Amino acid sequence: MKKNRNIIIGVVLIVILLMSVAYSALATQLSLNGTAKIISEWNVKITSVTAQYVSEGCNAGRPEFTDTTITFNAELVKPGDYITYLVMIENTGTLDATLDTMSLTPDENGSLAIIYTNTEPETLLKAGNTTCFLIKVAYDENTIEMPSIKTKTIKGVVKYVQK
Repeated sequence: MKKNRNIIIGVVLIVILLMSVAYSALATQLSLNGTAKIISEWNVKITSVTAQYVSEGCNAGRPEFTDTTITFNAELVKPGDYITYLVMIENTGTLDATLDTMSLTPDENGSLAIIYTNTEPETLLKAGNTTCFLIKVAYDENTIEMPSIKTKTIKGVVKYVQK
């Protein structure tokens, strides 16, 4: 009986050994290698600023701009005069852009006789497309006395985001 038991144990060990060798022969290690690359580009920028309308005798100056900033110096003569600037924005990137915020804030300490108004650009600016908006600078037509403060600056933000 002891001899049979030793034979059974030997056979089980041989079977385990053969199974181990067979598993090793059938097992394969797979290697995975890869690289991810972002090929899209974000590029929303100002492409032009032009005076669309200038009241007679007024001076729109020469607006200066970069991809992200605008500076203009309007000179108004009398009540009712105004200058309208057309601002062009282009999405030269490969991602669509969505208008997040647009705020034009005139200086609180500036002349009450100078009024800024604006339109808004398109909310969705698809890749490769252009949009525009207007900024109007006006000498309040209801002004009856020469203002003591004769200037008013404006600070603005037009923010596009990816959504």
